[in-house]
Amino acid sequence: MNDQQLLRYSRHILLPQIDIKGQEKLLKSKALLVGVGGLGSPIALYLAGSGVGKIILVDSDQVELSNLQRQIIHSTQTVGTNKVDSAKNRMLALNPEIQIEIIPAYFTSKEHEKIVEQVDIVIDGSDNFATRFDLNVSCVRLGKPFISGSAIRTQGQVAIFDSRQQDSACYHCLYNEIAQEEEETCAQSGVFSPLLGIIGSIQAAETLRLLLNLGKKQYNRLLLIDAMNMSWQEMSIPKDLECSVCS
Repeated sequence: MNDQQLLRYSRHILLPQIDIKGQEKLLKSKALLVGVGGLGSPIALYLAGSGVGKIILVDSDQVELSNLQRQIIHSTQTVGTNKVDSAKNRMLALNPEIQIEIIPAYFTSKEHEKIVEQVDIVIDGSDNFATRFDLNVSCVRLGKPFISGSAIRTQGQVAIFDSRQQDSACYHCLYNEIAQEEEETCAQSGVFSPLLGIIGSIQAAETLRLLLNLGKKQYNRLLLIDAMNMSWQEMSIPKDLECSVCS
């Protein structure tokens, strides 16, 4: 690292769990973030600020005025532009030293699996089961860790899967296709704006923990938050031995 990088990342480097070696590892890491909306906003900003070397953004949507209540990476000035363009500009304004690749498209495992193959970790910032199921299939097939998050009304969750581990569950072990039929959206039900920041920040933290191999066992965990009462629960996710995706 050069002097500017040592200064930029000094607060990470001061942490004995990260130090220079860990920061250099982040600078060499590659992450795929699918969705740069409410969840993707804090994820993208923290990964960029933390110095993850290459970040690939996938999102087919454009910025709308109703997004700005919670999608803090965007601005009034970017309404009507592609979300990936808006996000890329904001991330590079924060950290011009990283690489950002943008794909203004809807993620499908059939079309984008080669992208998953290129990265070290996959983060779900989407808002629908179909995308998560597709991401999960690609991550299981290619052995990539997968961090999924969701939020609706005042409740949110984060789940960590790591198909590099033999005993890891996958997203399909937690949810099956029936859940897709019962899906709700923020447009229908609303969402408490800071909740997206909480969930997205946890996803960003879990991403860095996985990339740096920090802390305790990082998979088969489901974190649940009720933001109205600010209460937390943690559950384990058992591997489904009859799962059609990972077993």
